[in-house]
Amino acid sequence: MKTDRLAGALVIVGMVAGVLSVVPVLEEPDYLALVPAHESQIIVGAISQFIMIPAYVGFALCLYPALRSESAALAPGFLGLRLVAATFQLSGVIVLPLFLVLGQEHASAAPGAEALGQLLRTARDLVNHVALILALGLGDLLLFRILHRSRLVPRWLSVWGFLGTGAAILASLLVLSQVTGVVTPLYLTMNAPLALQSVVLAIWLMTRGLTAAARDDYADRHGRR
Repeated sequence: MKTDRLAGALVIVGMVAGVLSVVPVLEEPDYLALVPAHESQIIVGAISQFIMIPAYVGFALCLYPALRSESAALAPGFLGLRLVAATFQLSGVIVLPLFLVLGQEHASAAPGAEALGQLLRTARDLVNHVALILALGLGDLLLFRILHRSRLVPRWLSVWGFLGTGAAILASLLVLSQVTGVVTPLYLTMNAPLALQSVVLAIWLMTRGLTAAARDDYADRHGRR
């Protein structure tokens, strides 16, 4: 239970850090001119995104022993994809301070700063909202497959995770194909089900643990004594 509670807590830490990693100034049309005056946003965003790395990987490590006992084939894939996602997260952390440099270059009217800034912003969106989400999403599909088959959490929670993950992956593909942007009602709406499911999963892990659902299912099948 201690490990399950830690896993649930890491989900909440990762979600809070994810919210704090948003850098609103980078969504403004003339963001390079505004960056020097909003340096704190960049710094907070970079630190928050860095915190997400141990939160995401730690969650996978906490659950890995239980998952591997249920599926020696799928569990390593889940952990491996979390490590891939952590690599993308680190790339996003490294990119953010570069905006401060470009903001200073833009203020001094350095040639090419605006074009380079747009390229950097596009690259950051592709890393954070396409590559990262796809790595996390594919890993989560493996996670929810194991949880659904083993009943380590209620099956409705696993099904919810499947559907939410599918919607999040589709949203990333729409960003990749330029059908929608990152800060749009469509993108946010498509990611909302998985975000809510993550909160419920975290609460379940912290209050009931992975094995509680399996115990309850066993008791229901054989009669509570």
